[in-house]
Amino acid sequence: MRLIIFGPPGAGKGTQATRIAERYGIPAISTGDIFRANIKAETPLGLQVKEITAAGGYVPDDVTNAIVESRLDEADCEPGFLLDGYPRTTGQVTALDAMLAKHDRAVEKVLMLTVETDEVVARLLKRAQTEGRADDTEEVIRERQAIYTRETEPLAAVFRERGLLVEVDGMGEVDEVSGRIAAALQA
Repeated sequence: MRLIIFGPPGAGKGTQATRIAERYGIPAISTGDIFRANIKAETPLGLQVKEITAAGGYVPDDVTNAIVESRLDEADCEPGFLLDGYPRTTGQVTALDAMLAKHDRAVEKVLMLTVETDEVVARLLKRAQTEGRADDTEEVIRERQAIYTRETEPLAAVFRERGLLVEVDGMGEVDEVSGRIAAALQA
């Protein structure tokens, strides 16, 4: 199964991606996790990404596309994958289409978690405290929400037009949301 999960920062994509990946035996590929690992290791990519994310911005498409393509070429992605945090822009959708076409593959479903902005801000501020994420200040969180609304939310129309979009209510307890996702994937 080849899936994408998207929604605003803090919607619970990472938590749900892990559960979906376990259920279907596919890797969950999080561009955010890849970037954070590079930041922690202080790689050249990590230092570049740290500067961008500290200001509340998104990593440029060319960098993100190259990282995703390299990851999708790994053997564990052959039976399928779940992309979390990618694509974020129409340019990234085009790049992903080209990557998959090289291997005669296509995305099968796109899950969009819908949540209320104030709830997401509260979730992320709590996560910042518990996980020590210095980049999760209220100002940065709200800027990321604005960028998501402007740049990523329009992807819903692209995927809806392709007949791939499945909207799932991301509000509530983790198990409730997981149940909604499972039902949506079986439909």
